[in-house]
Parts: sequence; structure tokens; C-alpha cells
Amino acid sequence: MAKQDRAIRTRHTILTAAAKVFEARGYQAATISEILTEAGVTKGALYFHFPSKEHLAQGVLREQDQWLPVPDRACKTQQFVDTVLLHAYRLQTDPMVRAGVRLSLDQLAHGVDRSGPFLRWGEIVGELLEKAKAQGELLPHVTTAETADVTVGAFAGVQAMSQAVCEYQDLLARTSALLRHLLPSLTLPSVLAALDLTPSRGGVIFAELRPQPSEEERTPSQDG
Repeated sequence: MAKQDRAIRTRHTILTAAAKVFEARGYQAATISEILTEAGVTKGALYFHFPSKEHLAQGVLREQDQWLPVPDRACKTQQFVDTVLLHAYRLQTDPMVRAGVRLSLDQLAHGVDRSGPFLRWGEIVGELLEKAKAQGELLPHVTTAETADVTVGAFAGVQAMSQAVCEYQDLLARTSALLRHLLPSLTLPSVLAALDLTPSRGGVIFAELRPQPSEEERTPSQDG
């Protein structure tokens, strides 16, 4: 079991190093030797987990695509909003997510299948919109699959612009603005009026998802 744990830790160390190098250099310019130096592992250890740079890139793409499910909301449109704002918050704060997003948009990443995150997010957003429509929250003309595609594509553009302009510092505000412009064409006015679209909401949801400390962790030690 200890050997398996060590292998999992090594794999995570390699992926974290690869994410840092891919984000800083892009896929084409990144080298295995840079990733080895950043990770502090042997070439044998790296190739045991990832036989090539392409496999490393796919590993980073899969890691950033680990979806953090937002807690169920009675209003499915709010759950859709929360999912988008949470992803923006993670992109702003998590190097693995940033590296995966950069890879997914990197047109020079030849040989790397970059479609996974887009397709996955299209499914997630589409399912939430379908539930919102079933509950009567959306306008009658809305086609959920089309709206999901538009949302994912528009968010990709917004985050790319934020990265270019200020290294994601205004991403939460830009994402909130995107939703404020998008939702009036999708949502019943009564639903729209009740939605929380504030930029800070992504951080609030992330805190909501974090494991709560146990009673022992909350209680200060009396020793010493």
C-alpha cells in the first residue's frame, strides 16, 4: 500500500511540474528536461508514468477536467451560474486548471487531443440547462445543447482575454459580466431577478465544497 501511495504522489508531483512548465512555456516550447528539473524525479520515474510529452499533456488536461460538482440548488439556473463561476475561480487560483486550459487552447499542441475539456464542459452545462428547462426556468425558444456550446465557447474567449490582459486578475468580474449578458436571453425574468451573479460567488462556493475541519482540529490543543 505504501508503494502504491508513493507512486500516486510521484505521479502528482510530475503532473504538477508539467502543468507549471506547460503554462509558462506552452506545449511546443516545453521540454521533458525542464519538467524533470521542476519535478525533481528521475527520467525513469517520469517515463514509468508518462511515456511521452503528449501523455503528460493529456494527463494535465484530465486533471484540470476533474469536475467539482456544485451542491444541488432548487433553482437549476443558479446551479448553472455557480458551476461557471466556480470554474472561473479555480482557473484563477489553481495552476493545474490554468495549465489545462492553456493546453486546450494551444493550437501549436500538435498531436494532443484538446477536445476533451470542451466536450466535457458542454455535457455538464447542457445537463444543468436541461434540468432548468424541465423546471420551467428558461424561455421557450432555448435549445439547451446550442446554449451549452455558446456558453463554453464564450467562456473560453473571456478567459483567454483575461489571461492576455492581466493574467486572470479580472476573470471573476469578466465571467460575471458574461453571465449578465447571456442570461436575459435564456431565463424567465422572475428567475433572472433572483440569481446571484456576483463575481465573489465562485470563491464562496469553493469554500462550501472544502472539507470541514473535525472537532479535534477546531479545538485548540491544551498541551503545553
